Amino acid sequence: MDIKTASALRRLRLVSAPEAVSFLVLIVCSVLKRTTDFNAVPVMGAVHGFLFVLYVIFWADAWNRARWDLKTAVLYFVLSVLPAGGFFAERRLRREAEDAVIAARARKEGVVNA
Repeated sequence: MDIKTASALRRLRLVSAPEAVSFLVLIVCSVLKRTTDFNAVPVMGAVHGFLFVLYVIFWADAWNRARWDLKTAVLYFVLSVLPAGGFFAERRLRREAEDAVIAARARKEGVVNA
């Protein structure tokens, strides 16, 4: 994996968890708006919207650089529209990055897959 691909995956991983948190907080704010006088939906809507747009931009870049198949790309996009999906995306991307580091070290040390 080259440095640009690793950077694209890292950016997507770093924005996925905050995007998921903002989505969950937005849901809580929506419930509070309807049940109390508390209305933070305009603020949280803007924060979540910004993070979602960042996620989609980083997702498209990661898809292009990592050369994901359609199934993988759709999975990461679907995870972005599920309330807690960003946490699963972050975990999967972290595991993928760790596997890439292990593979690079193995290639560097001359270990051949059996």
